[in-house]
Amino acid sequence: MPDKGVSRSSISRFIPLGLLVLAGVLFVALGGLRYRSFGALAENCEGLRDFVAQGGIAAGLAFVLAYAGLVALSLPVAAFLSITSGFLFGCWLGAAYAVIGATIGATIVFLAVRVSIAGLVERAGPRVRRLEAGFHEDALSYLLVLRLIPIFPFWLVNLAAGAVGLRLPVYVFATLVGMIPTSFVYASLGNGLGDVLAQGQHPDLAILYRPSVLLPIIGLAALALLPVFYKRWRGARSKQPA
Repeated sequence: MPDKGVSRSSISRFIPLGLLVLAGVLFVALGGLRYRSFGALAENCEGLRDFVAQGGIAAGLAFVLAYAGLVALSLPVAAFLSITSGFLFGCWLGAAYAVIGATIGATIVFLAVRVSIAGLVERAGPRVRRLEAGFHEDALSYLLVLRLIPIFPFWLVNLAAGAVGLRLPVYVFATLVGMIPTSFVYASLGNGLGDVLAQGQHPDLAILYRPSVLLPIIGLAALALLPVFYKRWRGARSKQPA
């Protein structure tokens, strides 16, 4: 006879992730994504700026919480919100709010996924387990690279990191540090968004992939991988006959 206590415990661990998924589906179904556009931002810019001017620190806190909540729902909004943050709060403060909001939201997703499905990776085939072990061994370097260079969507990295069960301090630190360069670029873009919107145009989101911006970020990513390269080099040398 199956243990009902164990069965209930197995089901209850999916509750946090299930709630996030349900909230995300409801948000999309109710048309929340229609506000993720520069047209909607242009229509509401005066009201938003008045809210920021009158709210002060409270307005910044509200924005950070909204940013974190939307990221926690795994919606593709990080770049847009970072630009909006620069538009509302300026380059430096906007970048700081974006980094904090993104880190909080990503951590919520990470914890929900880790509680729910991290153990499933252990039941996967040997190849998957070897990949997981390799990622764990140099988790900080790899995650920093994934944060610095948006090879994969932000929300997908959050889900994958939770699935392989990375250590929380490593995940939070790599996310916080790795989000700084791209958040600053997008916040800088948002800082000049007023003139762009006034002309009826949209900002060039491809700015992140311009050589003058992308090459320094790739340089930082290469530095993050140096410990991995050095470890592989030491390991290869130790295997060579004396």
